[in-house]
Amino acid sequence: MNTALKLFVSRLTVKTLPQAKRVTKIVIGFTLLLLGIVLIVLPGPATVVIPLSLAILAGEFVWAKKLLERFNSGIRHLRNWRK
Repeated sequence: MNTALKLFVSRLTVKTLPQAKRVTKIVIGFTLLLLGIVLIVLPGPATVVIPLSLAILAGEFVWAKKLLERFNSGIRHLRNWRK
């Protein structure tokens, strides 16, 4: 095998268990996020799926953590408004 090809393949492969877990969390999080976006239009629990996906992605991405905090503050605001 060519040296450049070996280097390319070695960069694509997941070498450790923590990397594999991180990739799995990211794939599951984005899959659930896309499903939640689809469920906005289709009948389904989008208000449950989207925060769940953001909670999964918040461990890896700052933007997801900020969106989840914004969602939680909105929920707290609604709870206080009803009282």
